[in-house]
Amino acid sequence: MIKLFKHTFYGCIAVFFFLGTVSCVNTKKAAYFYGIGDTTISASYSKIPEPVIYRNDILTISVSSPNPEADIIFNAPNMLGTQGGGMGGVGAIASQTTGYLVSPEGNIQFPVIGNIKVAGLTKTEIKDLITKELVDRKLLIDPVVNIRIINFRITIMGEVRNPTVVSVPSEKISILEALGMAGDLTVFAKRDNILLIREINGEKTVRRLNLNSKSLLESPYYYLKSNDVIYVESNAARLSSGERSMQIWPLVLSTVSVLAVVTALLVR
Repeated sequence: MIKLFKHTFYGCIAVFFFLGTVSCVNTKKAAYFYGIGDTTISASYSKIPEPVIYRNDILTISVSSPNPEADIIFNAPNMLGTQGGGMGGVGAIASQTTGYLVSPEGNIQFPVIGNIKVAGLTKTEIKDLITKELVDRKLLIDPVVNIRIINFRITIMGEVRNPTVVSVPSEKISILEALGMAGDLTVFAKRDNILLIREINGEKTVRRLNLNSKSLLESPYYYLKSNDVIYVESNAARLSSGERSMQIWPLVLSTVSVLAVVTALLVR
């Protein structure tokens, strides 16, 4: 009799543990682009758009010419500054990231040239504008201007393995690359309803993206922009798993308690 109760006891524990921890996830819902065969995306869609500059972007603008000494004044805002200080007699030096912060009005203050409207322009357009000003004002001969966005970042939240804020030095990243940098989606992610939040000049745009659809590859939202936020919702399996656990574990504990009492009585 005791052996019977022991077998029953351990059997119940195994069954309840299995039911409480296993969730059925449809493999079709766990895959990307399920059912899509070989395909070719039109060049008009596959071309990566050049980033547009917005308010609060931080830019580095480097200038070079055959006269390095004349270049110094134009490159000063890009250099790393240091601040000295200390606590308790101990000196400290902290580096500060510098650059050109685009003002709420969409402008930057460029050395010698002064106020330049950059919001709404691409990097190429700003480069051409600055180069023209340097040449027309006879400030430099044959200047070469390079521009980078140094605060290009993406936020990934929700059902990913590693929610994170991703810095993008290349200024080019697709939604699939961003999710990969966050460790990929979990099996509980709702792949057909990814939320993308994009803010441009204070206005937020919300879009729902379907990772199972070929149309995503043709979407203007396939490539992300600076400060985009991706939120991945939980699917029904995650929700039902949580509800099932809440329902099963009280039953498990009750069953274990009853079996323990019965076994103790039989041992006596």
